[in-house]
Amino acid sequence: MTSDITTLIKHLRCPALTSDDDIAPYLTDASQAASGHPLAVFLPRTTADVSTILRFASTHQLPVSVRGAGTGLAGGAAAYEGGLVISTEAMTELSIDADARLADVQPGVLTATLDAAAQAQGLFFAPDPASAATSTVGGNIATNAGGLRCLAHGVTADSVAALEVVLASGEVIQTGARTIKNVAGLNLTPLFVGSEGTLGVITRATVRLKPLPEGTPYTFAAYYDSLEDAGAAVLALTNSGLNLESLELIDRTIVQLINKHHGAGLTAPGAGLLMGLCTGTSAQTDAARAASMCAKQGASSTETTEGLTLMEARRLVFSSIYPEGFTVLGDAGVPVPQLPHFIRRIQEISKATSRPVLITAHAGDGNLHPSVYAGAHGEETEAAEAVLAQISAATLELGGTVTGEHGIGSAKLHALEEQLTPATLAAGRAIKAALDPAGILTPGRGI
Repeated sequence: MTSDITTLIKHLRCPALTSDDDIAPYLTDASQAASGHPLAVFLPRTTADVSTILRFASTHQLPVSVRGAGTGLAGGAAAYEGGLVISTEAMTELSIDADARLADVQPGVLTATLDAAAQAQGLFFAPDPASAATSTVGGNIATNAGGLRCLAHGVTADSVAALEVVLASGEVIQTGARTIKNVAGLNLTPLFVGSEGTLGVITRATVRLKPLPEGTPYTFAAYYDSLEDAGAAVLALTNSGLNLESLELIDRTIVQLINKHHGAGLTAPGAGLLMGLCTGTSAQTDAARAASMCAKQGASSTETTEGLTLMEARRLVFSSIYPEGFTVLGDAGVPVPQLPHFIRRIQEISKATSRPVLITAHAGDGNLHPSVYAGAHGEETEAAEAVLAQISAATLELGGTVTGEHGIGSAKLHALEEQLTPATLAAGRAIKAALDPAGILTPGRGI
């Protein structure tokens, strides 16, 4: 096999890494999930490169992991023992068609880079994960990432018009179209969005852009002595008709840790800080109305501010809590009316297990990230994962999902079988078998 790999590397025009030192950064993702030692890591620049690699992997029955920037939190990009790694980081072509409000982009382009290029032409790319500065467009598509602007603009799938995908066989297909309307054939585009590299490798995407809103953005903050009360306020706000682009919730401890690690100077709430972003010409008025509603919904105090500073502080959550040992991260989604009940259940589970759990939430769409303490050096990870399993069970009892945006990967495969029926699982795996009969693409993960 070593000689075959050497021949493949000579045939390709893209970089290939084989030494232990060179491949070390490509072994796992931000979840630090267990990984194996791959035969090689490839950094293709073209669709043809990816096609050649996958034909080789299929012929030799080698498992393939696919990664962008490695910011995933579910273990979906961890390398396989004796397998291959395809990193799309070198695939960074980007062009904007402002008239059509579209961008054509390779998967290695950073989310923030695409957004900045769009904004330079009076447009923006709506998907906005907290990791936008470091995550790639391809990774966002592969996991159907959400983020801070989902409340107003939906998830990544809502912004994807067309895809170019290399199947396990090396065959290249195109899905979707650049048109607004398109009903030619089966709608395969959303099948690949969120498929976590299990069905094919995305090598190019056409994504939809939106006009930048007019006016100055305004944020509002509401400080609560009860997280349940904050959850109830979320329901009132989402039903209010106000022009809210984002609605986020972080608990008191997280606020304190953001201040500790980043000197943000945030006012610590009694229990939770609910913050929202309003855009458009009515942003200032909407923010004021939202703050007033929060006061009626039990907030101890409120404030409004011009600009995005408060929402930028929200992006500092994970870099603030990880150093403190809160490294077992959940990604549950519940119907918004269930948000107060879910918060209460998390608090009950934390108390019953004597295990600290922090709460961060894309509150406006009911997506919570409970973060469980796993010890200063991860020595209590098993106990923390047992707590997260209880939280996942509570999610399903409330009609929710075990992952809202991070994906299943390897970390949540067991939870998938708790959420989906055997017949539903079988249907998904039948599609996998049809597109990847040898099972080389991200085996044992995602589905």
